Amino acid sequence: MDIIIKKYQQRFRKVKEEMENWNELQSRLISQFTNASSIIQRLQILQDSKNYGALTCVEGIQEAVLLKQMNSLQTILLSMNETMEKFHSVVLSLDKMVRDGRQLIKGGSVQKNLKQLQQHVGMKPSIADCLDGLQLLYEVHQSEYRLKLSVISAISAFALKPSATDDLGALQQLLVDQPNIPKEEVQVIFEIIFAEEIA
Repeated sequence: MDIIIKKYQQRFRKVKEEMENWNELQSRLISQFTNASSIIQRLQILQDSKNYGALTCVEGIQEAVLLKQMNSLQTILLSMNETMEKFHSVVLSLDKMVRDGRQLIKGGSVQKNLKQLQQHVGMKPSIADCLDGLQLLYEVHQSEYRLKLSVISAISAFALKPSATDDLGALQQLLVDQPNIPKEEVQVIFEIIFAEEIA
């Protein structure tokens, strides 16, 4: 039993690394989204020739400026897609850890019953605590990944219709909030799993 708990704790150390990676990706995505939003909001202004003032006498200036902004936006959207692929890799990694965690209790020579799975030894977590913690971490990050995908799809639609930019701020707030990941709950999971190391 003690050996199995230690194996779970090793997995949770990897999960912690994935959480740090997730947070870095989160910062990157917010920055990319902010940059894309700024360009989309500018496009509406740039499409109106009245906003060029004296520059209207320069032949092709409006088309050149619009093209430059559209190219920049396309580059940012591609970067956002790459960031989303990295988020997906984190989710797949967490999914694998859940599956491996289940395999740990199936792979032993003696099958564990429910009472054994819920048994605590001293400060150590139970096997059920470990499995439940892994499952919860996977589920909240999978949900958040899906939400992010929806937001990124929405900003691509705004890029095609920059006149409808009122909801960009709300979408950005969705990204900033990470509403499906209660940080306190994540912290409690780690505290339960590493209880004997903290004590």
